[in-house]
Amino acid sequence: MSNEHAMRFPLIGSAMLLSLFLLFKFLSKDLVNFVLTGYFFLLGIIALSATLLPYIEGFLPKRWNEEEIVWRFPYYKSLAIEFTRSQVFAGIPGVFFCAWYASKKHFLANNILGLAFSIQGIEMLSLGSFKTGAILLVGLFFYDIFWVFFTPVMVTVAKSFDAPIKLLFRTSNAARPYSMLGLGDIVIPGIFVALALRFDVSRGKGSNYFKSAFIGYIVGLALTIVVMNWFNAAQPALLYIVPGVIGFLATHCIWNGEVKQLLAFDESKLAASSKEDTKTKTDKKEE
Repeated sequence: MSNEHAMRFPLIGSAMLLSLFLLFKFLSKDLVNFVLTGYFFLLGIIALSATLLPYIEGFLPKRWNEEEIVWRFPYYKSLAIEFTRSQVFAGIPGVFFCAWYASKKHFLANNILGLAFSIQGIEMLSLGSFKTGAILLVGLFFYDIFWVFFTPVMVTVAKSFDAPIKLLFRTSNAARPYSMLGLGDIVIPGIFVALALRFDVSRGKGSNYFKSAFIGYIVGLALTIVVMNWFNAAQPALLYIVPGVIGFLATHCIWNGEVKQLLAFDESKLAASSKEDTKTKTDKKEE
């Protein structure tokens, strides 16, 4: 993700959010949710199988994990899907689980699918640098405040959207049986926290910037819950999470006097140098 992508992200997110709001406003809510249920049924199988795969690969034959099967679409031979037998095996429980979710819409099934989406999102997305991450988080900080406090759009979509895009927590309030936490409030700060972990690993030192960012996230989330229950109203979670994550990480970094090293970190350059080192080692072995 580049700085330009990070700057555009809140605008694209706003366009998508407003589009969903208009869909629910002008079309049947049941029809929209029926289509979305089918869409997330397929996505859920993929996300759950990908999440379970690392835990079950060790129990399966080695060739199941390595040999790829290529399936080409009829009449469109240029389109193909590559997969392993292990991925198919991991997808079996995903099919049954998603069928349970689609038929019952139980909040536990919703939360497990939501966590699977969050894990895959954090694993697949990369900010590249802390500068890009800061731009993205600050932009979404204002995005969340605007759509929650100044318009009914965010709350309306969250309540109408019957799909695992949020975690649900039961409450004792009959008028508001569930509290909600959007997956964006997990994934977006999560990829920033994951970047701090990769920074720690790349240095091979015990700076533990990951712990600082993670503690900042926990503090921000806890503050969100306290304020939400205190005022008994929806809160933009990123209003509290973003200052917590950036604030704790920045304080730790300034305390250690390593601001330049943190800002200079770039995953793309790190990946390029890693590939170059691997190539050099391979060439030496061949010699």
